[in-house]
Amino acid sequence: MGRYKFDPATQIPSLTDKVILVTGGTAGLGTETIVQLSKHSPQHILFTGRNQKAADSVIQTIRSAAHNVEVTFFMCDFTSLESVKTAGHAIASSVSRLDLVFCNAGVMAVPKATTKDGYEIQFGINHLAHALLVKLLLPVLVHTTEEPGSDVRIVFNTSVGFALANTIDFPTLRSEQDMGALGTFKRYGQSKLANILYARQLAEHYPAITIVSIHPGIINTGLVSGLSTFNRQFVNLTTIGRQVPITEGVKNQLWAATTKKESIVNGMFYEPVGKVGQTTAASKNNKLAAELWKWTEEELKSFV
Repeated sequence: MGRYKFDPATQIPSLTDKVILVTGGTAGLGTETIVQLSKHSPQHILFTGRNQKAADSVIQTIRSAAHNVEVTFFMCDFTSLESVKTAGHAIASSVSRLDLVFCNAGVMAVPKATTKDGYEIQFGINHLAHALLVKLLLPVLVHTTEEPGSDVRIVFNTSVGFALANTIDFPTLRSEQDMGALGTFKRYGQSKLANILYARQLAEHYPAITIVSIHPGIINTGLVSGLSTFNRQFVNLTTIGRQVPITEGVKNQLWAATTKKESIVNGMFYEPVGKVGQTTAASKNNKLAAELWKWTEEELKSFV
């Protein structure tokens, strides 16, 4: 079963008739999520990414495994809200229902930069782009909740790195946000804190949908291997003995999406696997969560 006590092969129920979306599905956790879910007979898996060649490889992997599952790729650049808007409309118009959404795409500890819309890049990708995509898909998601026996869920990938942030610096989000020493990790923590707070707010506003945030574990994926030498060494030194392979890291989001509804609390943050996660003053700050919701609504109003 592995380090984490959850076995996708036996503990994920039949997904017959389920329509599923995975962001960032062309590599790492996203690809593994698609592979594992495809073994349980969903009706349709949709996924996003920026690499058509990698997407073709994922689709071929599923087809070669003889899984009778429809798989569709949508090109989407999460550094561009206009690209997210285009993809969101395309996804929404291509399906009549949507049961599971994995907000899986993300970046970690990348150099100072901004998105094409001028937002700090980690916050723009990890939080704002996903918030827009979900907003564009909400009509389909809400419609699906109205069907008998439905169990609609959204799973946001966060990280215990959220503890590196004690607030969200709203006034400077439209900048590179120079935060000094280890600033790249502080900016990352801020974006991961936003994932937790936003999931909780979304659950309050749309209680018919089960919405949670999860930490997948400390995984040696491209997010780590692609870091600068210093940042990679920092991550490795601070996580000695705690890193797990992708096959383990995928389990918490698979659990969150497929465990019995009575086993999961709407708006909660979970660590691997299915354990209520740690908190900080910032992650429990309802005023900060409400401010994030209001700020996000204002920033995205021209795209929805």
